[in-house]
Amino acid sequence: MIGRLRVILVILVVAGCGTAATPGPGGTGSPASSAATTLVTDGALRYVALGDSYTIGTSVGIDERWPNQLVAALGTTPPTLDLVANLAVNGYTSRDVLGNELPLLDGARPAFISLLVGVNDVVQGVPESTFRRNVDAIFDDLVARLGAERIVVVTTPDYTVTPAGGDYGDLAAQAAQIRRYNDIVSMLAAGRGIVVVDIYDLSLRAASDPTLVARDGLHPSGAQYALWVGRIRPAVEELLGR
Repeated sequence: MIGRLRVILVILVVAGCGTAATPGPGGTGSPASSAATTLVTDGALRYVALGDSYTIGTSVGIDERWPNQLVAALGTTPPTLDLVANLAVNGYTSRDVLGNELPLLDGARPAFISLLVGVNDVVQGVPESTFRRNVDAIFDDLVARLGAERIVVVTTPDYTVTPAGGDYGDLAAQAAQIRRYNDIVSMLAAGRGIVVVDIYDLSLRAASDPTLVARDGLHPSGAQYALWVGRIRPAVEELLGR
């Protein structure tokens, strides 16, 4: 998620945070990719997840990550998704997704993509103009590869309501910036016809429900990701034509 001090849904493009991150809300990590020969196998579209620690699922088990829960919720009846690669990395910013994750898509050969990015841009104080430019470039690349109808974007949750949220600066200022960057992502996605799923309000429930926070006191738990999937799944099903 946040990283290097110590991402309304854009539809998964059908096809957990640049440099090593310092431990923090994002921590460190390395991407993993998968080779492919076809974009669709037995009615399942090759799905690749992009982003930061919120997509790689820092502090939760693999099956608790929201992309994995999404695929499980969709089931095996076609058309559906096959998660062939989760390229998200703890601590990655929009610049890192652009420079380090997008180049791996040639090998992963996705038919559907999800994107969640922005929290580390907030934590690291990346200027709005730079963030906007990076997200513009990411969307241009993804739409050129798959078309807007195969991409889903998820907004960034509010980490300031978690027990460790205060470790990353003034709570009110950080929360306001998260909302601002979510607005930028949503606006740029809408301009391209990309579906955005907004889970920001769901993340706020962690303020009064500790079961929605992972053991690190900062990232979402598998239970919170399940709430996200409850909102993301219908959007993805519509994109799949189910």
